[in-house]
Amino acid sequence: MTTPHDDPRPHTPTDAASTHRATAGGPGTTPPDGVRDRGGRRWGDVVAASLLSAVLASGGTYAVVQATDAGDPAPAPSTSADAVPAAQDPTSAPEEDGAADGTTVSFAGDQDWAAVASSVTPGVVSIDVVGRQGQGSGSGVVWDTEGHVVTNAHVVGSAEQVQVVLSDGRRYQASVVGQDPSSDLAVLALENAPAGLEPVRVGDDGVLAVGDPVMAIGNPLGLSGTVTTGIVSALDRPVTTQATGTTPGGAPVATEVVTNAIQTSAAINPGNSGGALVNAAGELVGINSSIAALPAAGQSQAGSIGIGFAIPATKVRVIADQLIADGTAEHAFLGVGLRDGAAEIDGAALTGAQVSQVEPGSPAAGAGIEDDDLVVAIDGEQVPSAIALVGQVRERASGEEVELDVVRDGERLQVTVTLATRPDQG
Repeated sequence: MTTPHDDPRPHTPTDAASTHRATAGGPGTTPPDGVRDRGGRRWGDVVAASLLSAVLASGGTYAVVQATDAGDPAPAPSTSADAVPAAQDPTSAPEEDGAADGTTVSFAGDQDWAAVASSVTPGVVSIDVVGRQGQGSGSGVVWDTEGHVVTNAHVVGSAEQVQVVLSDGRRYQASVVGQDPSSDLAVLALENAPAGLEPVRVGDDGVLAVGDPVMAIGNPLGLSGTVTTGIVSALDRPVTTQATGTTPGGAPVATEVVTNAIQTSAAINPGNSGGALVNAAGELVGINSSIAALPAAGQSQAGSIGIGFAIPATKVRVIADQLIADGTAEHAFLGVGLRDGAAEIDGAALTGAQVSQVEPGSPAAGAGIEDDDLVVAIDGEQVPSAIALVGQVRERASGEEVELDVVRDGERLQVTVTLATRPDQG
C-alpha cells in the first residue's frame, strides 16, 4: 500500500478494497474531456466498494474518487450545483409541529422552497467553456458585487474562453482570476460586470447537522436554473477526486483533491459542478463538485444516485478570498507521511492515521509527533484513516492551531500543533 502524505499530495491507496474510479461528468461535456461544531456528529470515511465510480460535474474532466469508512458500503463522488443567498429564517417551522417535550421541530416538507429558490436563483450562473478538448458547461455562484464568480477548478481547467450567463439570460465574457486545483476551486471575473449583481450570502457550514434540509441549484446537463432538494446525509466525509486545472503560470496540471466534504441526497448531475448547496435560509453552505455513480459500460458520465458531495463554505471562503487577493491560495501543512493503522487501548481496537514519516522542521516535528504514532482524532473529531486526517488538515488554514489525539505505546496523548503554510506553493 502506498503512503499518503498530509501535504503536498496524499497518495491514494491502490488496493481494490479501498479505492474506486470515477468518470468525470463535468459541465455537460461534449467531447471526452471559522466555526467547527461537529463533535459527536462526524461520519467516518466510507469504505469504497470497487464497483462504485464517481463523476465530476464539469466539462470533460475525469475523476478518481475515494471514500473509506470502517465497514460502510462505498459512496461515490459528487456533482455540483449553484446557489445564491436567500433570506429565510430556518427556525420558522409551524408552531403545531412540535415534539412531545414542546420543542419546535422543522421538517423539510414545511420549508417554503419556492421562496428559497426565488431568492437564491439570481446569484446562480451558468458557465460555458471552450478549450482544446472541446466545449462544456458548468455552474457558478456570484460571490460579490464586483463581478467575481466562484466555481470548481475542474470546470474551467485550461479553458481558452469562458462565458458566464446570468439567471436572466445576460451573457458576459469572463477571465480566470485564479484557480486552486488542490481544493478544486476557482474564481472568475466578469468583463464589464453589470450593476445590481446579487451575491450569495455565505452561511456557516459548521452548524450543519445530519438531516438538515438543503437545496442544490445549478446547470445540470445545460438546464440552467435547476433546483433539487434533499438533506445533509453526512458531514466530514473524506472524498478524493482527480481534478484538472492550471498552475499560476498557466500550465495544465492534474491534482488529487482531498475534500472533507458535505454529503447530500439532493440530486446533482453533470453540469452542476461549481454551483451551490444552500440551507433552508438560502445561505451557501457548500460548492458541489462530484457525485457518486454506478459504472455502466461505455459511459463516461452518470446521473445522480442520491450521493453527492460539496466543498464546505468555510473552505470556499478562505480559498476564494485568497484567489481574489493575489490569484493564489495557501494551504495548511502538518508535515507527515501517513498510512492506515490500528492500535489497542483499554482493551478496544482503534483505527486511525499512522505516521510513517515526520518531515524535519515541519509543524509535526516541532510538536513532537513521532514515527508510528497513531492519530485517532483532531480537535475532538474522529480520524479513522489516513485520508481522513488529510481531509481534516486541508480543511484548515495555515497558522491554525489543532489538537491531535495520538496513541503511542498503548497510551493516548494529546499534542497541540500549529499548522504552517505548505511549502510547495507554485
